[in-house]
Formats: sequence, C-alpha cells, structure tokens
Amino acid sequence: MAEQMADQTADDRSVPRTRSAGTPPQGAAPADASSGKGISRRTLLGTTGATGLVLGAAGGAAGYAAAPAQATPLTSVGADQVMFHGKHQPGITTPMQARGHVLAFDLAAGAGRKEAAALLRRWSETARRLMAGEPAKDGDTSVARDAGPSSLTITFGFGHSFFGRTGLEKQRPAALDPLPSFSSDQLDRARSDGDLWVQIGANDALVAFHALRAIQKDAGGAARVRWQMNGFNRSPGATARPMTARNLMGQVDGTRNPKPAEPDFDRRIFVPESGASEPAWMAAGSYVVVRRIRMLLDDWERLSLKEQEDVIGRRKSDGAPLSGGTETAAMDLEKTDAEGNPVVPINAHARISRPDQNGGAAMLRRPFSYHDGFDGDGAPDAGLLFICWQADPLRGFVTVQRKLDRGDALSRFIRHEASGLFAVPGGAAEGQYVGQALLEG
Repeated sequence: MAEQMADQTADDRSVPRTRSAGTPPQGAAPADASSGKGISRRTLLGTTGATGLVLGAAGGAAGYAAAPAQATPLTSVGADQVMFHGKHQPGITTPMQARGHVLAFDLAAGAGRKEAAALLRRWSETARRLMAGEPAKDGDTSVARDAGPSSLTITFGFGHSFFGRTGLEKQRPAALDPLPSFSSDQLDRARSDGDLWVQIGANDALVAFHALRAIQKDAGGAARVRWQMNGFNRSPGATARPMTARNLMGQVDGTRNPKPAEPDFDRRIFVPESGASEPAWMAAGSYVVVRRIRMLLDDWERLSLKEQEDVIGRRKSDGAPLSGGTETAAMDLEKTDAEGNPVVPINAHARISRPDQNGGAAMLRRPFSYHDGFDGDGAPDAGLLFICWQADPLRGFVTVQRKLDRGDALSRFIRHEASGLFAVPGGAAEGQYVGQALLEG
C-alpha cells in the first residue's frame, strides 16, 4: 500500500493554476461600498481594517456587502487558488489538499439527460464561483466567509449506470466496464458505484464543507446522495520541509507516484485528444478508481518494526528501500543478505506493485486517509480513501491489483470495503460546463 495506496508527495507538485491574494477573481467587478453592491468572498477576505477584523457586528449582518479599503493579504494557505477552467479538470494533478469529501449521486426517478445537463451546468457554475473565493450564487451559507479559496477543487465524473439512465449508452466508454472482483474485496454495494461522482478537496475544512453543502443543495430534485466519505491529509506547512506524507500505518506513502514532469505522464494519466478507442467527449479526461480500503490497524501494530518493513519493502523511518539508499533510490530487487535471502522480500508490497514488475502499468494516486470511529470491539474504522487516476483502468489499476491479489504481504492487513469507477471528462472551457460535449453532443 506504500506504493499502490499512495498519496501524491509534496515534492511531486505539478504547478497548479493559482492566483495570489492580491489579484481579483477573473470577471469580478471591483468592490463598490457606496453603491451597496455585493463583493466576492475572495475580495472581502483580502480587505481588513486596522484591527485586522474582516467585519464588525453590523457588517457581518450585511452579508458580503462592504469592507474597509485597507488591504491585508490572506495567509498563503487561504490565498491559494486553483482555476476551474482548463484543459483538465482540477483535483487531478493539483497538489494534495488537507481535507477532502468524496461522494456519489444517483439521478432521481424520472430524471434523464435534460435534467442531468441542467445539474452539471449548476454544479460547474458553483464550482467556478467557490474555487474563485466567491459565495455560492443562491443561498450561500456563509460557512467559508472568513477564508480564502484555500486551494479548493471540485471534480465531476460519470458512472457506468449514468449512461443507461440518460439514454446515452452509445457514448459509454468501453473502459468504464465494471471492475473485476478481487480477493480482498468485501464490498458494500450501498457505498459503491453511482451515476455521478464528485470529489472535493481544500486546505481548510470549512471551505471543503462549504463546497460539499453547496453541491448537495444544487442537486435539488434531480439527484440524491448515494454515499459520501470524508478524508484528510497532512496540512501544508506541517513539516519543516516538503516531504512525502505518511498513511495511517505510519509508512511513508507515495514515493513512486508518477510526476507531471515525466515525458509519458500525460499518456499514462489522460485520455488522448484524438483516438478511435475513446469517445470524443472523453478527450483530455481520465478514469478514476475510488476504493475505501480499511486498514486492520490492531493487527498491523502487533508486528515488530522489522516485520512491518518486510511487509512493505521499505524502511519505516524514511521510506528508503530495504536494499539501501534514500527514499528515492532505485530498489535493488536482486540484493541478498548474508544467508542468500532477498533483502526486499519476494512478497513485499513495494516489490510487487512496482511499474517495472507490472508491464509499466502506472496510475496517479491521490487519496485521503479516513477515520470513522470504532467498532463495537474497539477496532478503529480507519484507512484510506484510495483514489487513482489513469488513461486506461484495465492497464492501470486492474493490472496492478491483480498482481497484488496473487501474493502481496500487505493483503492480510487491509480490506477493500467500497469501490467505484468513473469517467472524468476533460476540463470545461470558459462559458461551458463539465460534460457539455457528452450531454449536448
């Protein structure tokens, strides 16, 4: 899981589409206190009085109406903004955020293509506004009033069942065929699959919840929540230097994640913009596999340090391979100890999941940890919301998981409890919404 169930490292940063705190949102009108016109949450949050307070009691009652003229920048975390419009949807190559919500919706009875198009149009506009630090268009809850965009991203996808419910079966990609069963599966179907999928990430918990609530309200009578899962990661700046995160087993997790700077990154992660094997509406899109993977932490923590390291194939202290070197050193699979045994055990997770041991199969892993309390016997209900991206799930996730199924030492300590596969189209151009080429093509 240190290889397969890995989150993106702090060093593996593609450059996000960001704007500094002092720059107004694209298309936003300047604040005009004398006219009484509302200003964006982002503009409001960049202006404070001499006391450092955003609004007094009277101003708070007035909503987003006015603020003093003196500008004080937001903190770096709050000011970071990711652009909604672009070639790819946000939340794929965006650096990992500290807080996340993942959820699926089913279309309501009687809702079809027309209702789905209207919903995606609403969702896209809400995502654009919230990611720019603006309030939601209708009935904003003020939950995120005091924060900036905080690297908020909102990402949308379509499940296998969506196409039958909207009469678009001929547009359903072959790559969206249901995943095969695996030996570690104990899937709860009520928390799996779904017509529509939404991923929300932000570096502030209230900003993330604000987006979650807005998306759920926008669904209205067109769709209902099928399942929702909440996750977290290390907060930006929590370590003295950027470093690979750790999962709830305490393992450095994400060392071998593909990097956007690699020459074959786009080919492995994104659907090509021209190709006969994929429908045109998926150009520049990607396929996401979502798995709720429970870690059997009580069993794991009974192992000695050496036993844990042998299961993973890496040192727990710094993530370096057992064959030696630093975290990023190449793993020497041929190296043996004094007794002739492989230094990296044959069934070590890191050995089995290596791309060069799986025909070059690769996926961009971008998960969140989760903790949902404790079972009746006191065992923690905790683990990983495993989220991975690839241009072809059969050659990505399925290839690696089948190999892990045949002898991964980590399998004794994890359980796959929910699963989903979704087609995530490319990003929306200015003035368009996500999925428009599918729903209006």
